[in-house]
Amino acid sequence: MRPTEHVLDMFAVPGDLEPAPGGRGRSVRAGDLVLSPGRDPRVQDLLSPMLARLAVDLDTRPGRDHRDLRIAMPVPARDGSWVVDGWAATRFEPAARELTDPAATRAVGAVLHAELSRAITCWPPAQEPPVGRWSVAERVAFGEDPLPDGIDPEVQGLLDHLAAARDDTDLGPAQLVHGELAGNILLDPHGAPVVIDLAPYWRPALWAEATAVLDGVVRGHADPFAVDEWVSGPRGQAMVRAAIFRVLGDRPADLPVYAAALDPLLARDLR
Repeated sequence: MRPTEHVLDMFAVPGDLEPAPGGRGRSVRAGDLVLSPGRDPRVQDLLSPMLARLAVDLDTRPGRDHRDLRIAMPVPARDGSWVVDGWAATRFEPAARELTDPAATRAVGAVLHAELSRAITCWPPAQEPPVGRWSVAERVAFGEDPLPDGIDPEVQGLLDHLAAARDDTDLGPAQLVHGELAGNILLDPHGAPVVIDLAPYWRPALWAEATAVLDGVVRGHADPFAVDEWVSGPRGQAMVRAAIFRVLGDRPADLPVYAAALDPLLARDLR
């Protein structure tokens, strides 16, 4: 997907584009910015100013080590808007590479969520109707909405099994979390983790961690048996919700891959 000339003009960047590292492969570098599609203005108008303030705080904090957490700086368009025709911008990080180590991803996620819990104490979209398939999948995963119609019967069967394993175990307090940690952390030339493409959800941090674990297994970056540690107690319930979220949100879901990744969970709770 390529941004239009209007988008490039509003963000004051050239038309020479190249793929940007990390994410789902849809973002592009344009000059000193990274442009990412599919952004909801309603969400970004709330999120981007908060992240910009936190990014500055992290970069200028007294006693900061050069390898401490960073957040990619959101950049507004020339008219002050955060989204233009569905595209949003962040500052490009030169020579950064994607972090793929699962343990390091989880560690960065823990630090990020600790910072977010202090910096952002409410998230109004959590009280609004879901917009888009991922918001729907999130609500279904937590039992707040029913499964939508028209789901493939095999996918429906897996989702029904997962939903049957869900209970009311406390997963911890809800806060702003990054629901797409895996693939969305870069390492800058100093080795500092740079969080990109924050996918905001008002959910327990344990759920976001479980989602990152599952993503690592499904994408082949993690030990295939990593889910073994997420089959009971709060971790097991977080993984149940992560699995429903991913299987329902992915279009189409690679059912054999998910079934293999989730086998330890299914074997313990459902067979």
